[in-house]
Amino acid sequence: MVNDHMKRIDERKTMFARMNYKVGSREYDDYYKNNMEQKDQDNELRELPNIGGEGTATYHPVHSPLADAGFGFLADIKHLASGSVNPQKTIIDPVEATEKLKKFARYFGASLVGISEMKEGHYYSHRGRQPENYGEPVNEFHKFGLVFAVEMNKEMINRAPQMEEMIEVTKGYVSAAIIGMWLSYYIRELGYDARNHMDGNYLVVAPLVAQDAGLGEIGRTGILITKPYGSRVRLGVVTTDMPLVADEFSGFGVPEFCELCGKCVKTCPGKAIPAENRKMIDGVLRWQIIQESCYGMWRRLGTDCGICISACPFSQEIPQEQIDRMKGSPDTMKKILKEHEEKHGIRPYTRQPLDILK
Repeated sequence: MVNDHMKRIDERKTMFARMNYKVGSREYDDYYKNNMEQKDQDNELRELPNIGGEGTATYHPVHSPLADAGFGFLADIKHLASGSVNPQKTIIDPVEATEKLKKFARYFGASLVGISEMKEGHYYSHRGRQPENYGEPVNEFHKFGLVFAVEMNKEMINRAPQMEEMIEVTKGYVSAAIIGMWLSYYIRELGYDARNHMDGNYLVVAPLVAQDAGLGEIGRTGILITKPYGSRVRLGVVTTDMPLVADEFSGFGVPEFCELCGKCVKTCPGKAIPAENRKMIDGVLRWQIIQESCYGMWRRLGTDCGICISACPFSQEIPQEQIDRMKGSPDTMKKILKEHEEKHGIRPYTRQPLDILK
């Protein structure tokens, strides 16, 4: 659960932002002036082939551009994340508004939906991803966040780190962006401000919002783990000043399970996931991956890897009754791990290409 006083994350320090800084640009000079210890390693990463590019382990001249096309589309629409608001406000009861927005989100393709009351700690402190707003402080906050998860196909993810995984992840981001766009346009049409937080244009840290909205818990890899799909989801967030009814954080024992499990640690090819138990970081008890090691593996593989998602037992559909008994029960957790090991070994892996790429 997000601490109101937790230190906000600076988007400029994230790997995706740093890799956007062109050598010699204003952003590059400003960032590395204050972060010299990262400069050499980041420059080495810049020299690697691009994700999906020629020279990577999974490159295919016909298949790799499919993911590039999806992210190209997202880049073209990201400026539509916010917009003008209808001056004529429709008065709607918060309970009714909440029910309708959740229903519409599911109709548009969301698998899970929740509402969070937004906190400062949900937002980045400064923007960093795009040159046009690099360094801008994030200081405009909405009251509520509608957060939703889009399930990713299990067979596609179990091909990780092959190209099927990358295509499925891209599809998840595109689906989440479209759901968020429709809902944010709709809310603004009703006379309330709304912003879609999507790939390439986030002001919020989506897993933190999703956790507080009751969609799941953040695990060892730093991403959200849900009850029905594990971490096999992509997230979208629409923040708004429309009065809504917030859901509550609902933990089911993920951090304790992660401390017993460690399958993501054992299978991570970049050795980016911490093997030790959680520690206090910026006032919060949590894990922190080595993002440079993770991202460097992406540039070498040519996909965003996804092995940790596939390796997580929750991503392989643990029976609901076991999940319900899990919190506070190490014996149940051990039973879940034993059954997963007997069925999948260290992790499931589909060796043959799937029909979409044959």
